[in-house]
Amino acid sequence: MIRPIMKMEAFLASPCEACTPQDATLACDLIDTLEAHRERCAGLGANMIGIRKRAIAFFDEDGFARVMFNPEIVSCAGPYDAEEGCLSLLGTRKATRYKRIRVRFQDRDFHEREESFIGFIAQVVQHEIDHCNSVVI
Repeated sequence: MIRPIMKMEAFLASPCEACTPQDATLACDLIDTLEAHRERCAGLGANMIGIRKRAIAFFDEDGFARVMFNPEIVSCAGPYDAEEGCLSLLGTRKATRYKRIRVRFQDRDFHEREESFIGFIAQVVQHEIDHCNSVVI
């Protein structure tokens, strides 16, 4: 289901809870909403659709929508200054990002995974993990 985009910064800055297998259907809502906004955004955090859970969706380098539950950055390298927009916020804001990151997460079947990302996809994943961590850029 396509959900409305949350615009309230106070909500976005509130703590997110860990996902459990009972939250698996959240993946469909994240992907449906991300696909509906494909022209304007590359990723979503669950709190951006009004759900305070640690889940993200993003388009990978092939343009496919992916979901991660309970993502955590476990290593990063190559810091740089970025300026980013957010579907939930007006304008752009500055953020420090890393060129390369490694993320531990659970996939849609709640199997533990680790994966590395570089470049723009790494930046998008970092932005969405910030949403999980209640960080509003």
